[in-house]
Amino acid sequence: MTRAADRAKARPPWALIPLAVLAAAFLVVPFLALLQRTPWTGLGDLIGRPVVVDALRLSLLSSLAATGAALVLGIPLAWLLARQRFPGRSVVRAMVLLPMVLPPVVGGAALLFAFGRRGLLGEPVYDQTGLLLPFSTAGVIVANTFVAMPFLIITVEAGLRSMDRRYEDAAATLGASAWTVFRRITVPMVAPSIVAGAVLCWARALGEFGATVTFAGNLQGRTQTMPLAVFLALESGDRQAAIALSLLLIVVSLAVMVPMRDRWLGV
Repeated sequence: MTRAADRAKARPPWALIPLAVLAAAFLVVPFLALLQRTPWTGLGDLIGRPVVVDALRLSLLSSLAATGAALVLGIPLAWLLARQRFPGRSVVRAMVLLPMVLPPVVGGAALLFAFGRRGLLGEPVYDQTGLLLPFSTAGVIVANTFVAMPFLIITVEAGLRSMDRRYEDAAATLGASAWTVFRRITVPMVAPSIVAGAVLCWARALGEFGATVTFAGNLQGRTQTMPLAVFLALESGDRQAAIALSLLLIVVSLAVMVPMRDRWLGV
């Protein structure tokens, strides 16, 4: 009776199965269509084009740099939001997460008004240093970081809120400094959340389009990432190049996300 009851509990409600199959098909069929239209015989030549190589290099560089910047800046902010009470915390959290729900083009426009040649911060910085972020590789990294860092922050904050704080309390009772507790206890305990947040952040940065094209432009070898190159190929009618670029972007994403699934999904 016990085994039969366990098997009965393990069976999903019948109504969920067709809906789950429909959801999986909805997500998988577009990729199958892309594979079906892929020009396999000339794929090597398409991938070897300078525009593809430049776009892939810039996408990897900018997404990894954005993830690094998000780790350095996002973990402290996630800790502050999770552990400290201060006036306006809910407003700060809402503003931090705003890039997740805003249209990316709006985010790019906001970056332009903040860091552009005549921007709120961009103008004094340019006058003092001559540094100009728009239409530069650095601008691509800034745009990627802006739209991707909230994914890291919200994931790490959730990990910090759910962790068992007794270990931190025990370390503090034994005389460990706040920095030592953070470095030796807190960070290792929320490492899965940090890894998950970093993967999500990187994936979002790799696929970023709207903020990048608005803030940094679409210049080959300088600001043209893979998504921008796909868009340009479609606009110019070069569907084979667009398909090859899309396939390469999918392969790169899967090459990183699939091996990491055990760490950030816990399966």
